Amino acid sequence: MKQALILAINPGSTSTKIGVFQGQELLLEKTIRHSSEELSPFKRITDQYDFRKETILRELANAGIDVSAIQVVMGRGGLIKPLPSGVYEVNDQMEEDLRAGLLGEHASNLGGLIARDIARSIPGARAYIADPVVVDELEDVARISGHPLFERKSIFHALNQKAIARLHAEKIGKSYEELSLIVAHLGGGISVGAHYKGRVIDVNQALDGEGPFSPERSGTLPVGDLVKLCFSGKYTLEEVKKMITGKGGYVAYLGTNNAQEVEQRVASGDAKAKLIRDAMVYQVAKEIGALSTVLKGQVDGILITGGIAYSETFTRDLIERIKHLGPVFIYPGEDELRALAYNGLRVLQGKVSPREYR
Repeated sequence: MKQALILAINPGSTSTKIGVFQGQELLLEKTIRHSSEELSPFKRITDQYDFRKETILRELANAGIDVSAIQVVMGRGGLIKPLPSGVYEVNDQMEEDLRAGLLGEHASNLGGLIARDIARSIPGARAYIADPVVVDELEDVARISGHPLFERKSIFHALNQKAIARLHAEKIGKSYEELSLIVAHLGGGISVGAHYKGRVIDVNQALDGEGPFSPERSGTLPVGDLVKLCFSGKYTLEEVKKMITGKGGYVAYLGTNNAQEVEQRVASGDAKAKLIRDAMVYQVAKEIGALSTVLKGQVDGILITGGIAYSETFTRDLIERIKHLGPVFIYPGEDELRALAYNGLRVLQGKVSPREYR
């Protein structure tokens, strides 16, 4: 009897990361790079799915992976309809929405498409996504922005936040559904979520303009000044959008999106780098403090995750500002492949039933 394998697929703009797992054991991890020349023939991101699928199958063959033993194919979720947290089987409706780019074009839209195509070629295999960035469990009161034309949206690092929250719950011998947690994902983008009894009831919209600034995003900006800039005639819509996502934060102030480089500059005595870096610590701490009020001060733990959490100096200074709010735990990194595989394993073990996407 073959032991079931889980294939996890995480497509990025210029790469596709894959991982093959047997239970929790990682058998293969590979980052497949895609040159601009290879991707240039494709008009839309979703047009790339067949090309990327073939590269994945080629890598699996080269590594000697028995594809017929794969029972679960986990794809990184895409910009689909807002939905509750969980594992979702890729069905016709999801495939249609991923192809259409329902909420926008993003490389993660390829995850479900590729997963379903590969699963179809393997007898008995199923394709799923888990906790895509559009997971929406906000309370109604959290959706109110201040004007009826603008509703607060839930777009955040749901996959990593949920995986870390569940991992923490297991480590302390509790159920995720009985805890009140604040999870701060510190990466290229920063999202801070209030997790109340298994649901993220409030979180900053981390994609394009809310919350703390990050290595490449501006976060919340002064609205009046932003409006004036938009109507100044000096910038196009695309240029303003780029200021907010891609060329904001560290990139705008310091000319780099490399948080490790910024820490090195701080250590070498760069006063400007220290000010900007301290401001990021300050803004993350403010966001965590704000969410402690959402949880009415009942905070079982504050979990710090993402790539920036590897920095001992950043986390030290952050903890100094938030330690009075509750116990702080550091879970550095963002292992999305393992998070996907973890969700796939829960399906195989019968610990979770896949939801239906509608």
